[in-house]
Amino acid sequence: MSDLLFDRRQSVLAVIDVQARFLDKLPPQQREPLVGRIAWLIGVARHLSVPVVAMAEDVEQNGPPVGEVTDALPPETRVFDKRVFGLAGQGDILDAVRASGRTEAVLLGLETDVCVSQSALGLLAAGYRVVAVSDATASPGEHHAAGLARMKQAGVTITTVKGIFYEWARDLETLGHTRSAMGAILPAGLTL
Repeated sequence: MSDLLFDRRQSVLAVIDVQARFLDKLPPQQREPLVGRIAWLIGVARHLSVPVVAMAEDVEQNGPPVGEVTDALPPETRVFDKRVFGLAGQGDILDAVRASGRTEAVLLGLETDVCVSQSALGLLAAGYRVVAVSDATASPGEHHAAGLARMKQAGVTITTVKGIFYEWARDLETLGHTRSAMGAILPAGLTL
């Protein structure tokens, strides 16, 4: 039986549309903690050598990813100008995911019921194991839960920032090194 846990050596992190235009649809009290968790998980991915593929929808109209996310990305990361809702429908983005050589896709960003969901379904169809990080994705109101339910019904794994962190860490030594590298301060609302 294959390992049901997500493995950092098989994972690629997809950072989807963390742009002010979409964040502004959320209640103000949700925005900063969400962006903090997203940036923190990007930092964990960097520390654990998990490749990051970042994208932003229609950059000319919607702007780039917010600064905290851009600052967290590995320096060489290209932010793709996404012109479709599901990343698997855009050749250059799907090629970047494939070029990682990984078989598992970890998704975070906005919006859960549109771009994250369509990306998850497209990656499933392309043969990837897919996990959506529920507390690092968002949509306004009931749309977040609906997006998570849609993905789960299709076979996408749903987890949390804490959940994927511990799956990637796997052991106390890696946990200790990673927590030390990330610093003592956790994003608001995140406990380990």
